[in-house]
Amino acid sequence: MANENLEIGNEDGVQVNTFTEDLKDFTLHFQIIRLEKQIFAWIGCNSAKFGHLYAAAPTSYNMVSVSSILGGASDNTGSSIARRLVLKTGLNIVLACNIPKNSPMLEADAERILIQKLISLGYTKSKSQSSPSPSSNLESKA
Repeated sequence: MANENLEIGNEDGVQVNTFTEDLKDFTLHFQIIRLEKQIFAWIGCNSAKFGHLYAAAPTSYNMVSVSSILGGASDNTGSSIARRLVLKTGLNIVLACNIPKNSPMLEADAERILIQKLISLGYTKSKSQSSPSPSSNLESKA
């Protein structure tokens, strides 16, 4: 259940969404910053710590490249979320993730919540769309 939600937008098309979800034993904090061709997302668990930072981008042949930028290797918690976000959105993704290691259910819940929010904001590509139209998504939110 969401207990906070803050949405901010400006004339340059930058949109910021911040929200919190309370699960049984954890509180997940989220921030989504939508730029023209990129999404920055942060997931925090029980605190506002930054966590590991990953960059993911679409490549040719519907593939995704993920790189660990800060604190960890490409197999750490968060890299798989970043990869799937690229596939869902078709955009470059920068993901900061502070989810405890060896918590696959928590990671799955965090990803599900984040994707639901991205869908509700219109940031994901439709099944018939080969890549999202960032300008149409931004114009519809203005």
